[in-house]
Amino acid sequence: MHTLKQTLRDIRVIPVIKLEQESSAVPLADALLAGGLPAAEITYRTSAAPGAIRMLKDQRPDMLVGAGTILTIEQAKSAIEAGASFLVSPGFNDEVVKYALDQNVPFIPGVNSPTQVEMGLKRGLGILKFFPAEVSGGVNMLKALGSVYEVLFMPTGGVSAQNMLDYLSLSNVIACGGSWMVKPELISQGRFDEITQLTKDAVELAGSC
Repeated sequence: MHTLKQTLRDIRVIPVIKLEQESSAVPLADALLAGGLPAAEITYRTSAAPGAIRMLKDQRPDMLVGAGTILTIEQAKSAIEAGASFLVSPGFNDEVVKYALDQNVPFIPGVNSPTQVEMGLKRGLGILKFFPAEVSGGVNMLKALGSVYEVLFMPTGGVSAQNMLDYLSLSNVIACGGSWMVKPELISQGRFDEITQLTKDAVELAGSC
């Protein structure tokens, strides 16, 4: 997990991507790379996800590519076979977490309560996704959790350019997940120059913290 941890600490923002077509994967990756962001979380919310991950691992091997919205062991297996470097889920399904860890693939499950944090600690996880961040108490909840638990969080859900620094200023936040720079309509309409600019802005903002 050290490599993933270091990368997250370096880049501080992970674009959470919903792809409708595999063919958008490489142009999107190039737009992110041009904006200074060598990472992507491709969500398993469309059938294009496994093919897109495979394509990126093939054609853009220097990019950190993870799979998000992993809800089942079958999805985890598919993502791992496609070449995902890490897996992310919105909630904490212990069977799925165990499966990924047994394959030596880092998993960042979603939590939003002390009980779930302790489930993560029991599995030896050092990074947890805080989701849905804003409606689960946001910065104040993370401060409260940080006063009790030694674990790092990746808040996602309601995180934007407007509030990202509030999260990144917390010592227990390693990075933020967000989709504002990779909105589905920008991707589907091929507006990759806009994605590059939004990515540059996000990277610059994250670097100012």
